[in-house]
Amino acid sequence: MSQAQSPSTGRKYGRARVLTVWGQPRSTFYARQQRARQPAALQRRGPKTKYTDAELLEQIRAVLAASPFHGEGHRKIWARLRAQAVRTSKPRVLRLTRENELLAPQRQLVPVEEKLHDGSIVTSQPNQMWGTDATATVTLADGQVTVFAAIDHCTAECVGIHAVKRATRFEALEPLRQGVREHFGAFGPKAAAGLQIRHDHGSQYMSDHFQNELRFLGMDSSPAFVREPECNGCIERFFRTLKEQLLWVRHFQDLEELQAALREFRDRYNREWLIERLSFQSPRQARERLLALQHAA
Repeated sequence: MSQAQSPSTGRKYGRARVLTVWGQPRSTFYARQQRARQPAALQRRGPKTKYTDAELLEQIRAVLAASPFHGEGHRKIWARLRAQAVRTSKPRVLRLTRENELLAPQRQLVPVEEKLHDGSIVTSQPNQMWGTDATATVTLADGQVTVFAAIDHCTAECVGIHAVKRATRFEALEPLRQGVREHFGAFGPKAAAGLQIRHDHGSQYMSDHFQNELRFLGMDSSPAFVREPECNGCIERFFRTLKEQLLWVRHFQDLEELQAALREFRDRYNREWLIERLSFQSPRQARERLLALQHAA
């Protein structure tokens, strides 16, 4: 507008005249022009601090170098800075340590590929594979106790069950001993030759004593994959039934009462529990039918 010419005089109106007509102070106009010609340098937002990022980073590095320990995180760095009268905020210390890779090292979780588990762990005949595992329950007098069990992968029959206070490698073998005596007739060298035992990587099952006992009986160790309970799904499904039908619905005074209840449940389960994949037969009925077919063949 200031460069426009008056139609009567042919002269430019000028800035002073235009600003006077518009009621705007000339100082404001010239100040804005000055700022536009010389843009201000970007500054750190927020309240002004005593230390710049570079200066504070030097202080952080000095704290880390002087610390007698390694792996200290940003919170302890911030606390040590405060002890040295260097006042700043924890988020700022966290930002600087992260940007400069000074954070305490952390264990990175390794991504585990999802397994399809589209195969089958169910066998076609009894006594080909047994699965064993442990679960826990509580008694009023003895507190928490461990329940070991073993189950046939074909018939879902509970071949052994045992409850103890201390879950040792010796006690973990008891369900297998029960099953060997009942289904193989004797407990001795190579008594259960060819039988596979599916178990997880618990310390009891990976112990030398447990593995040596399996070899003594002629059994083959068949450990499940790590972090994949589906590989031992037969015993896991039995434990669900055991909990829903017994452990979660009854109180037990002591370990002796629990042992008696487990033995009674094992007999009742094998005799009367119906398995859908076995055409709604009980585990014992399925075993008798399959063994009869073997003898007939």
